[in-house]
Amino acid sequence: MARRDEVLEAAVELLDEVGLDAFTTRKLAAKLGVQAGALYRHYPSKQALLDAVVGHIVGSGGIPVDALEGDWADVYRAVAIGTRAGMLAHRDGARLMSTFQVPSEAGEAAFHQLANVLVKAGGTHQAALTAVDTIFSYVNGFTIEEQTRGGDRDRGFRAGLEIILAGIRAGLAE
Repeated sequence: MARRDEVLEAAVELLDEVGLDAFTTRKLAAKLGVQAGALYRHYPSKQALLDAVVGHIVGSGGIPVDALEGDWADVYRAVAIGTRAGMLAHRDGARLMSTFQVPSEAGEAAFHQLANVLVKAGGTHQAALTAVDTIFSYVNGFTIEEQTRGGDRDRGFRAGLEIILAGIRAGLAE
């Protein structure tokens, strides 16, 4: 495993242990047994490291868009549920998601792949971008609330997702 990957895995572990508010690069360096400055060989800033953690979280719960089949709603549903699962698998996963600044190339590509799924179903490019952004905003916002309040809110999540999908479907019919 490359050292950069080791730093990323240790960051995910530390975030799960201490949470986003207590996470520092000094603590991460101590966990790895290195000086804090050594981390910057692999990630130019704490924010770049946190952005990489976001990519890892999305990748761990998400489903490759090109592997999904079915109509656009099935694809969007599967990605939303998978992304939520990835966030819920990590302490403060949804809060962390809301802090990212620079999406990875893979994240950017997946976003546009999802938009193209709706374009192929008859949506305009702009409507498709708005739909994907709305889905991810809903998933993130709902999951922040869920992680803050606790409890199993799966039924509520799925009901809200279906409302959004119905709105997108109605826009396609116009």
